[in-house]
Amino acid sequence: MVNILETTLDYIKSMTAQDEDQPLHVGEVMGCWIYLAGLELAKVTVQAGINTTSDHELKFILEEDSKLGTSQRERLHSFMLKEGLSLPKAPEDMPTSDPNSIPLGVKQTDEVLANELSLKIASLILQAASIATQSIRSDVGLLFIQFQAEKLAFAARLKQLMRKRGWINMPPFYVPPGSQKVMS
Repeated sequence: MVNILETTLDYIKSMTAQDEDQPLHVGEVMGCWIYLAGLELAKVTVQAGINTTSDHELKFILEEDSKLGTSQRERLHSFMLKEGLSLPKAPEDMPTSDPNSIPLGVKQTDEVLANELSLKIASLILQAASIATQSIRSDVGLLFIQFQAEKLAFAARLKQLMRKRGWINMPPFYVPPGSQKVMS
């Protein structure tokens, strides 16, 4: 059976060399800038989460996201600098701290940390999809398809942990009028 994603990526790769000499359009530039700004802000949020949690599995997931974010930031930095684009301002790294020294009125719960991470990942997935679909240059589209795929794979692992711990915030089920009620 034909793997649609692999076929699509192979086609995009073959087209990449044909349009790298074209300048980026304003939407591609803005997309790169906003995605990188989001990664930069997410970095300190994740660092704060690593400093806050005592849950080893959540800390592992946060560290995994930190590594993925660093990888994506480095690739996007390189691409943007190669294209002559300015970079968004990056906040300073958070200093390492002991989770037990954080006052309870300030310390976020593990459930809040996980849901905040989930929201951040969902936002970046949507942003990557938007940039990929709006790109004219194939190299830009391919870069953001890769970013999206990486974030989707990570999101699946995060969701497993959130389900295991009962941390997923779900809206109520929709039961159309006149249908049988859903059993809880």
